[in-house]
Amino acid sequence: KSWHSKALILGTGGASKAVAFVMEELGIEYRFVSRNPSKGQLGYDELNDKAVEIFPFIINCTPLGMAPHIGTAPDIPYAHLGSQNLLYDLVYNPERTLFLEKGREKGALTINGHHMLIGQAEASWRIWNGGSAEPSISHHS
Repeated sequence: KSWHSKALILGTGGASKAVAFVMEELGIEYRFVSRNPSKGQLGYDELNDKAVEIFPFIINCTPLGMAPHIGTAPDIPYAHLGSQNLLYDLVYNPERTLFLEKGREKGALTINGHHMLIGQAEASWRIWNGGSAEPSISHHS
């Protein structure tokens, strides 16, 4: 089963809605995960081995793990993660969050929010400068 097909979006704030829009554009089925789930959403207590198998692409849209609270991470069943999972964290500071570290320990592919931050900066530049010149933002990691 490919991690490209189904995703869990952790959190239900503004960032998660933007991620959901992208998932729809890419044709990726998704479910929101919330501390207080509404109809059609999952609660963290519902996440088990089957959930991370059915929805192998997991995107953290919560502030959990962001500096200075680097010891926090979303409450997902990390023990059941493996090489079939892709974890994407919108948090970019620190570069490697506890969410990503715990996924990496289980063999999951992990990506942090650095590229998204660069994309936001470039989009802002175009919006505020009439779409003309682009900034010379370095893509160093």
